[in-house]
Amino acid sequence: MWFKNLQLYRLPAGWEVTSAQIEARLGTRPLQPCGSQDMESRGWAPPCDDGALLRAVGRQWLIALGVESRLLPSSVVRQEAEDRATALAEKLGYRPGRGQMKELREQVTRELLPRAFTRRRRTWVWIDPINGWLGIDTSSAARAEEVLECLRQALDDFPLALLRSVRSPGSAMAGWLAGNTPAGFTVDQDCELRSVSEEKSTVRYAHHPLDGSEIRNHLAAGKMPTRLALTFNDRISFVLTDKLELKRLDFLDVVREGLGAEDDSDALFDAEFALMTGELAHLLPALIEALGGELGQG
Repeated sequence: MWFKNLQLYRLPAGWEVTSAQIEARLGTRPLQPCGSQDMESRGWAPPCDDGALLRAVGRQWLIALGVESRLLPSSVVRQEAEDRATALAEKLGYRPGRGQMKELREQVTRELLPRAFTRRRRTWVWIDPINGWLGIDTSSAARAEEVLECLRQALDDFPLALLRSVRSPGSAMAGWLAGNTPAGFTVDQDCELRSVSEEKSTVRYAHHPLDGSEIRNHLAAGKMPTRLALTFNDRISFVLTDKLELKRLDFLDVVREGLGAEDDSDALFDAEFALMTGELAHLLPALIEALGGELGQG
């Protein structure tokens, strides 16, 4: 298994909780099927097929938040309510008012909800208790907050801080586009530049060389990078954002070649997780160093 994105957080120094303690607490809030009148249910789900709520590979942990949602589009509810309103109008001689329409929509929702299909998804969470990292595999800050809210509910005391760097990612990326790329990193061919003016004019490049005068002119005009595609040590490519998010993570072939010929799915799962976390253990310190260090550290 390979993460596609990383929302990064910091565990506090001296944080000492065992994997068994975390798993026991997650077990108090497992994922349950949606009730007949529930649009959504959230809880902790096994990250692997063994049924355990925490997967430990070496000294790295993996957990997963599960969400079950009922598929009841609002357009379906509105149409059914409208059909019923039309039938009532023909029977009573007048169309239901605003309050009655609201009651109709609520009635339709109650009736259709138990029959709606459900869909499940999982959001992976990597915990590195040795180096103090917590990473969530999502490109959405809202979905990351959903995970953190459930973690706080399950663990009671779960102190986390959003990762912050001394140098802002936007400022650093501008320097890298100007040719001052840090050691170990190469600039790829995707980026987004946005004006700091009220208009917020935006320019996006995809599969386009970024070392020409056109990019430098945008920088000179006051546009700042909000996204930049990078590769680290020819092993991991990703897009860095101005919010210090890592998106479109891709562990390149040279990394995947480290996998053995694993026939067992659990063994392959563990091998991929070990390789991924090992690569991230090299990437993240190098990235923080390239951003001038971690704010509040050292």
